[in-house]
Amino acid sequence: MKICIFGAGAIGGYMGAKLAAVGADVSLVARGPHLAALQSKGLTLIEDGHMTTHKVRATDDARTLGPQDYVILTLKAHSVPGVVDQITPLLGPDSTLVSGVNGVPWWYFHRIGGVYEGTRLASVDPGDVQWNGFGPDRVLGCVVYPAAEVSEPGTITHVEGNRFSLGEPSGEKSARALHLSAALTAAGLKAPVRPRLRDEIWVKLWGNLSFNPISALTHATLDVLCTDPGTRAVARAMMIEAQVIAEKLGVIFPIDVDRRIDGGAAVGAHRTSMLQDLIAGRPMEIEALVGSVAELGRLTHTPTPSIDTVLALIRLRALSAIS
Repeated sequence: MKICIFGAGAIGGYMGAKLAAVGADVSLVARGPHLAALQSKGLTLIEDGHMTTHKVRATDDARTLGPQDYVILTLKAHSVPGVVDQITPLLGPDSTLVSGVNGVPWWYFHRIGGVYEGTRLASVDPGDVQWNGFGPDRVLGCVVYPAAEVSEPGTITHVEGNRFSLGEPSGEKSARALHLSAALTAAGLKAPVRPRLRDEIWVKLWGNLSFNPISALTHATLDVLCTDPGTRAVARAMMIEAQVIAEKLGVIFPIDVDRRIDGGAAVGAHRTSMLQDLIAGRPMEIEALVGSVAELGRLTHTPTPSIDTVLALIRLRALSAIS
């Protein structure tokens, strides 16, 4: 089984190190100083206080790797449309594209059934670049739960979590999903195959939709924004609007909104990924995490006044950061 991780930063590097440790045929596509370190020194993983280093195949040119059985995307959502042409050399006739990207995925309405079947989302796939370039039949969904960081080029520090939930857009337990699950499990990761992966997508998105932009606008950490009465109320309003949308699309939430916010508070003084990106001068995942939900609100005729307000503010904040 040949596995390529495209976008081998913190999460991709963590997965790659775990696979390399058990001898899997894994390759990494990275760039910049991180790539140089991977090529010269190998991939180092710091986990539970232990440091291991693994020799890995790493490149910035996917054409040198050839077709893969699985291509696992661990890029930020806004980065994917611009690199479709770089990814396609990895895809043979039977290759599976594993979508480990935050937010509402571009393939969301593939094989969902009902009136929305085949609907395409401009907010996450402008111009249908991914839908036409990859083809939705290749996709295996993945919800990423671990937290990790690139502590220095070539070195990944694992923070918490080891679950990568997998799921077919159709909900079936396919052979390709089970084979990848087995490979990830053999590497010491949790990789359950879920019949209702969209439910998990929404539970994770619930927090990302609200906590991320509020934190970027206020610079507050999770423990503060989830307990301050004002920002908690804004987050809750956004999440209630999102829940109405999701339930119209058939999603079942296993917990209520206040438990989800309390779970965010319990994480502690953590800076969300959007706040980290803002501080570092990197593009933020605004459309995948917030714009997509606003688009789904329009699609399902659901008012989203709180989401629309925060979306307008964070879009302007992003423009101000650039200038």
